[in-house]
Amino acid sequence: MATKIRLQRHGKKGKPFYHVVVADARAPRDGKFIERIGSYNPNTNPATIVLDFEKALDWMNKGAQPTDTARTILSDKGVLFKKHLQGGVKKGAFDDAKAEELFNNWVESKDAQIEGKKSGLAKTKEEAKKAALAAEAKKKEEKAAAIAAKNTPAAEEATEEASEETAENTEETEG
Repeated sequence: MATKIRLQRHGKKGKPFYHVVVADARAPRDGKFIERIGSYNPNTNPATIVLDFEKALDWMNKGAQPTDTARTILSDKGVLFKKHLQGGVKKGAFDDAKAEELFNNWVESKDAQIEGKKSGLAKTKEEAKKAALAAEAKKKEEKAAAIAAKNTPAAEEATEEASEETAENTEETEG
């Protein structure tokens, strides 16, 4: 039986959520599957991938063929690299210890890359929030100045009118 590692779509319209499954190649996309090995949520930034690494590696070694998107997900999590390293060990290019060292170095660099992206996104979001807050404060100051300007001439006119009335009153009492 030819098996494929592929995505099974779930979620509502416009908000997809995928299960990473191992299925018979003849089964429909969202139909019967052999085993569920993970999930993929493209709605988050960066995309959330939960994968049972050992099961995925086992199925790859058994000969399951990933689809294009599933191949990208497996590559992102290091399943394909681990399989590649195991092939090198079988051929005698290096030993298990060297393969584990190479894989661990790759995992560390990948984690650092993901953390860098997350911190960059958080920093961008924080800067946008500060910019919006500064723009809001500036607009608030402009409104306050406009209100003060509107109210200030009325107060000056009232004092001028009061001084004119007192001047008229003094003229009337004199004359």
